[in-house]
Amino acid sequence: MSVQKAGKFLYFAYGSNLLKQRIHIQNPSAERAGIGFLKDYQISFVTHSKRWQGASATIIPKKSRVVWGALWYLDNSHMESLDGQEGVHKNLYRVLHVDIELPNGEKVKARTYQQTVDAPDVDDFKDLPHECRPSFPYLRTILVGAEESDLPKEYREFLQTIPHNGYDGPVDIGLPLNFK
Repeated sequence: MSVQKAGKFLYFAYGSNLLKQRIHIQNPSAERAGIGFLKDYQISFVTHSKRWQGASATIIPKKSRVVWGALWYLDNSHMESLDGQEGVHKNLYRVLHVDIELPNGEKVKARTYQQTVDAPDVDDFKDLPHECRPSFPYLRTILVGAEESDLPKEYREFLQTIPHNGYDGPVDIGLPLNFK
């Protein structure tokens, strides 16, 4: 993978922005660059999103765990719109610059986001508190995005163990989600 591209930055997506259709809503320059993983972190869920009607994804430090995700090249001009989508200016997420390991062992630097509030640290997602569970549409977006991104089968199976909060109604994200 070419690490640097003129006028672009590398973004590591682990939540709804795994899905090409989703990231392109506010970031039309997004170009898939591959996949990779963040060592010693785990995906979790915490802050309720009115848009998604459930808790949204974040990453938490966790030894011996990994978070797989999609790598995207975005035009530098879309950094502000990505920050806006993630709620950086509302103090919902903070920007992190992380080392992502590619399947071939190469490491790249990428921009990602982490919620500013502490998420539950659970070893088994069945123990995730109900108020910290994602809605079905949000979780399904992550699952479809993980498949579309061709994340490893074992990681996709792990994502399928995450319980949702029971909400399966409409969400306000600017695109129709027609998966059940």
